[in-house]
Formats: sequence, C-alpha cells, structure tokens
Amino acid sequence: MKPDPRFVNLPKDFWANVRLISQEVGYKVRGCEQVKVPSSDEIQQVLSAIGLQSDHLFERTGAPTELGDALLDYFTHRARVLHDYVEPLLMTAEQAKALYKRLRAQLKPKCPIPLNKQSGKKKAPAFFTAIVNMLIEAAIKHEPCDYDPRILTTVTRNGKAIRTLARRVDGAFPSAVNPVAIWEIKEYYYTTTFGSRVADGVYETLLDGMELEELRTTEGIDVRHYLMIDARYTWWECGLSYLCRIVDMLHMGYVDEVLVGREVETRLPELVREWVRAADRTARDER
Repeated sequence: MKPDPRFVNLPKDFWANVRLISQEVGYKVRGCEQVKVPSSDEIQQVLSAIGLQSDHLFERTGAPTELGDALLDYFTHRARVLHDYVEPLLMTAEQAKALYKRLRAQLKPKCPIPLNKQSGKKKAPAFFTAIVNMLIEAAIKHEPCDYDPRILTTVTRNGKAIRTLARRVDGAFPSAVNPVAIWEIKEYYYTTTFGSRVADGVYETLLDGMELEELRTTEGIDVRHYLMIDARYTWWECGLSYLCRIVDMLHMGYVDEVLVGREVETRLPELVREWVRAADRTARDER
C-alpha cells in the first residue's frame, strides 16, 4: 500500500483535523466492520460540541472550503483503500502457514526462521516474519542483511554517529548501521483482542518515522521505512481503528509503504531490488 499523492506533504493542521474528527466521530460504524466516513454535518456538530470552530472547513452556506473538501476526500479515500485493498490481503493463520510452506519448499532458505511466542499447539514458526525473511533473502542473493538487529539503528557521517534511533527495529538492510531500509513486522495470528501490545506496535512505528523525518529534514539522509502487517482477525475485526491510524501515518510520511499480508509476495521483491541498487550507488559514491 502506497500513499495517495493527493494527500502527501499536507500541512500538520490537516492531520490535526483528521485525528480530532476521527476521534470524535469514530473510526468505524457502530455494530459492523465498516470504516466511518463522516459527513459535513457530523464534522460541524462534533467540533461545535467540543467548543471548536468549523469555519475553516465549511462556509456559512455549508459548502466546504478547500481544506474541508480535502478532508472529506481523504476520509472517503481512507475507507475505500481499507475495504477494497487492505481487507482482501489480510491472511488467517492457516493461509499464512500455507504460503510459508510453499515459499519454504520453493526457495529453500538459509535465512533465520524465527518461532512465534506461543506455547503448546500454537507454537510454530512466526509465519509472516519467516515469509518476509525468505523473500528478502531470495531478492538480495548474496548481499548482507540483518534480519534481527540486536542493536539500535545508527546513522554515521565521517566515522562519527550523528543519529541513533530510540528503539530496535525488526530488520535492516544491509545492516542496522547506516541502513538503506529498515522495517517493522506486526503479525498477531493468535491474539483474541486488540490489546495494548498491538497498539504499542503502531506507535513504535510512528516514533521511528518521526525520528527518520527529523534525520531527513536536518541532515538530508533518507532511510527507507516500512511497516508489514498481517492477521485478519486482529487487524480487521478487532483493530479497524488502528488500520485507519496506519493509513494516516502512511500519508503523513512517517512510513514509506505498508505491506499487508499476501502483498509481500509480489511487492517485497521489487522493493528489495530497489534497496540493492541504492546500496550499490552509495558504495560507488564512497569510493
């Protein structure tokens, strides 16, 4: 899932309105798995109810201003992309297991195949993480890659550290020091609710994105940042509001792309080839 160019590089007050209105109106339609698209009247009513003005969004006639029009278009886009694109890509545990087994037989990987954190009958490979690792290994061929960094991501210049991110990420290419790309993987096949641990995963990615934005703005260094998610029940049936937040985060520029479920099989190899070319260009420039 890539951002829609119409909603990229918009000012911070646009996203202030998106978040506030979403909070007050709600992210989903009550009683069903449907993303809420607020109407003009609903937006004006909720802003008035909390003592805020809406004249920056709507004229006295009720016609939307330029900002109001963009907001209405964005809410419609967010709902459409989640229903038409994201939902069909999310996998169940059994579907992820089947894809994992097919790719393992096809690719014969040597990369790490981590286990999930379950116990008993649910103890198994972490299917989605293993799928991601296998696809990356197949695309990078003999290039180095850190599939499980145990150190903080650090960016250096002239042999000196200029930034170190606050937390460890799930993967980095070619390494966690001066990476071309970093990624987070959020698979939750066996959770029964959308708990605080899952919510924290979303905000961790937001933190990484904000630090990378500062690095790009201040130092002119661009590290590509990806979020990869799966588990239909957790994300769609329990966490629909957090999927909305992820779409917001994508368009705010805090993550370059969000790869959803089975999308990784086709999209990830394309991205990895781009990383390899970028790493090659960097190596040539340093010679």
